[in-house]
Amino acid sequence: MSDDNTELKEQAADATEEAGASFSERYSEILGKVNETLDKVDWTQMGRIGKGVGVLVAVIVAQVLIKGVLDTINLLPVVPGLLELLGLVVVGQWSWQNLTTSEKRSAVITKVQNLRQEYLG
Repeated sequence: MSDDNTELKEQAADATEEAGASFSERYSEILGKVNETLDKVDWTQMGRIGKGVGVLVAVIVAQVLIKGVLDTINLLPVVPGLLELLGLVVVGQWSWQNLTTSEKRSAVITKVQNLRQEYLG
């Protein structure tokens, strides 16, 4: 019976060695393919892509921080109403200064058209 156990142990050890050898072969084959693919990449373009990813990450972080600040302000009972009132006052004041006469309205339209032409072409 111990001969059977010894034979089984030897077979298991052989199978483990074969599996380990096949794993290392597959691993080295996969690494070779990955290295070939990475060698084909134009790394001079990575600076531009890195900057784009950096800007995207910065925007996401800024949005999370702004949301946190606004949620905190929104928890205070009086502040949201005061901020809405402040917004209405600012819009009313700007409208009074820039939209009361036809000359002022046409000046605002001209400014908007110039900005649109400048940025959109």
